[in-house]
Amino acid sequence: MNLDLRAPIIYEKTDEAPIISGVNDEFLQCYIINPDQGRSIEPDPPRFLDNLSFTGVKTLSVHDIPPSLQVILPAGHYLFTQERNEAVLSMDKWLELAIEQQKDGLWERQKPENLLYIRFLYEDGGYVTQVFRPVKK
Repeated sequence: MNLDLRAPIIYEKTDEAPIISGVNDEFLQCYIINPDQGRSIEPDPPRFLDNLSFTGVKTLSVHDIPPSLQVILPAGHYLFTQERNEAVLSMDKWLELAIEQQKDGLWERQKPENLLYIRFLYEDGGYVTQVFRPVKK
């Protein structure tokens, strides 16, 4: 699915991914995708990601986060996928979602960038994992 995110979502930078245990828990991770794998219709899962760029946790007031500690899911155009589950998806599972998303995007002649945002949250009584891949317009 294509998504036009109209406003950025701001998080506070953290060194570790928190554990989501209930309502209002939310965090974001941003990965850099291996450039060779990022354009392949059949990427190799163990080589797909290069590095974790950052992890951020949602806070009640973004106005209290100093600019040097802010990390952002920017407004923009994305390939978007989400899955609701009884638990937060493991890395293997969300990586499968990201790879399928890439295959679909390339099939539709999209031009995905080599960043991958994974958003984890608890919403409406369940765990949600969202995969955002910026695309060039």
